[in-house]
Amino acid sequence: MIKAGVLGATGFAGNELVDILLRHPEVEIAFLSSASYAGKRYCDTCRSTFKMTLVTPEAVPYANADIVFLCLPHGASSAYAKLAIEAGACCIDLSADFRLRDLSIYETWYGQHQAPELLSQAVYGLTEVYRDSLVGAKLVANPGCYPTGPLLALIPWLKAGLIKSKHLIIDAKSGTSGAGAKPSEKTHFMNVHENFSAYNIGRLHRHVPEIEQELAGAAEQDIQIVFSPHLLPITRGILSNIYVTAIDGTSEQDLRASWETTYADEPFITLCAAGKLPELADVARTNACHMALTPAGREGEFIVTTAIDNLVKGASGQAVQNMNVMFGLEETLALTGGKA
Repeated sequence: MIKAGVLGATGFAGNELVDILLRHPEVEIAFLSSASYAGKRYCDTCRSTFKMTLVTPEAVPYANADIVFLCLPHGASSAYAKLAIEAGACCIDLSADFRLRDLSIYETWYGQHQAPELLSQAVYGLTEVYRDSLVGAKLVANPGCYPTGPLLALIPWLKAGLIKSKHLIIDAKSGTSGAGAKPSEKTHFMNVHENFSAYNIGRLHRHVPEIEQELAGAAEQDIQIVFSPHLLPITRGILSNIYVTAIDGTSEQDLRASWETTYADEPFITLCAAGKLPELADVARTNACHMALTPAGREGEFIVTTAIDNLVKGASGQAVQNMNVMFGLEETLALTGGKA
């Protein structure tokens, strides 16, 4: 059995992760931590029957775990990742602390890094793209929720040189759980209910450098995107529309064939048939990513639509998928939404 620990177990991503781990046939939970609820039983802090007592992050027995999941705020994870790795455990970080490979870019967006020496060790955990690098990895940077769908859609095309790297527009809408469990004026019920709003548009959202880093790696050239995130009056899910222009001579069939070749054997990627568009209800509480391609009207212009559950494929589900790969387990263990 794999012994797993979770820091930040009482947040939205932490709750989702604990639920998945509890049904995983190869995992035993070694410890759960919470800065806010230390000393209380897990079942007394959320909708669960699991009675383990929560400890503070400082009291975590890292040496008792084979793997430690960090469901902590950006900037707080890196110090605990260092402790976990020094104790001999593998680590999957669900924050942004190890997603950006360039320290200066990280510090521009997030501030001072507490363990910069570990950046070069981190594997970016977009499972379908970096699977081979995940095997035996000690530190995995779980992707952000907004980047996951668009990256899965665009990386195969950029690698194959099928679309232009300029004028990539990502228009995304997320449920309120993407903002985390800590309440704010923006996510207050009275401001979200019967409302729909854009936020951090332009180049203000912290997922911009992450998306650009991964797209640039696929295209082997610098890429600058236009990113417009929105807040939906729902709990979970991210629906993204991505506007792309194909290289001259590239047809809709070429783009579909690229997806089909890349994702034919992927258990969690569903390519929608022509005329069918993904919906959030189709992916809710699953680790699936549904993708569709639609001609935009003018020759060579297309709209890509992706849908994921931000707490599962966009966070905790993808983290468990990564763990399964790291330990040589069946990739779909404890996860729903795989192809029939």
